Amino acid sequence: MIAPARQKPVFRFAPSPNGPLHLGHALSAFLNHDMARAADGRLLLRIEDIDQSRCTPEFEAAIYRDLEWLGIDWEKPVRRQSEHFAEYSFALRLLADRGLVYPSFMTRGEVKARVAAFEADGNIWPRDPDGSPHYPPDDRERSTEERLRLLDTGMKHAWRLDMRRAIAEVPAGVSWNETGDGDRGTIVADPAIWGDVVLSRSDAPSSYHLSVVLDDALQGVTNVVRGLDLYHATSVHRLLQVLLGLPQPSYHHHRLVLGPDGKKLSKSLGDTGLAELRGEGVSAADVRRLVGL
Repeated sequence: MIAPARQKPVFRFAPSPNGPLHLGHALSAFLNHDMARAADGRLLLRIEDIDQSRCTPEFEAAIYRDLEWLGIDWEKPVRRQSEHFAEYSFALRLLADRGLVYPSFMTRGEVKARVAAFEADGNIWPRDPDGSPHYPPDDRERSTEERLRLLDTGMKHAWRLDMRRAIAEVPAGVSWNETGDGDRGTIVADPAIWGDVVLSRSDAPSSYHLSVVLDDALQGVTNVVRGLDLYHATSVHRLLQVLLGLPQPSYHHHRLVLGPDGKKLSKSLGDTGLAELRGEGVSAADVRRLVGL
């Protein structure tokens, strides 16, 4: 009897083309590449370009140049999130049909004012692991009639996961297998610490949370290797995977590359990009050493 062929592990590197890649991206790309090779697996490249206001073809082209310079190869074709909006919208409808999402109408300014007024009396408003305040309960507690009335006015809104209802759908809880640089083994997820996360915005059909779990499932990703800054977000991702009946990958959250100020490198803060290092005569081998490999 012939044994079935072993499925190769599938890794992915998934940058956003909203700025130049820096040393932090290089570390993640190297790790995905090296771990895929060591496991005789596959390496995919995904372009996470949902935010069309910040992502550009120029930055996408720069990603390819930087990765080729680093000696990293990947399977073709590349998956672009902007070409799969219909898939994200369909998943959102599945959750809506089960009453697990609701439209939220409050602006950031309104949320900020609400939180400030609450804390002015010495109270503490709950915050997520990134330090952002949980979304107020007003929209979650609206009646169906009131929601429909507001939607009919054309008021801008996002769609949020009703975290309490979502967690109630999985009474046994969720967890994930972690092999990274922090805690290892079976990690018990705690999605409640995020509050009612956004799954779709008025200017985009999906959020990072929703799109990343669908992309990983549709691409057959078995091993997610990414920075420790996304460690806590895995609680939300595992909850969504269970709710949508998606497979569970293994997770490896690696250390971050920090700048002189002790903070993680950032595109928005203008930290030195790989293209700039290349222009200064730095080699790919030098980059490996700079990120501690």
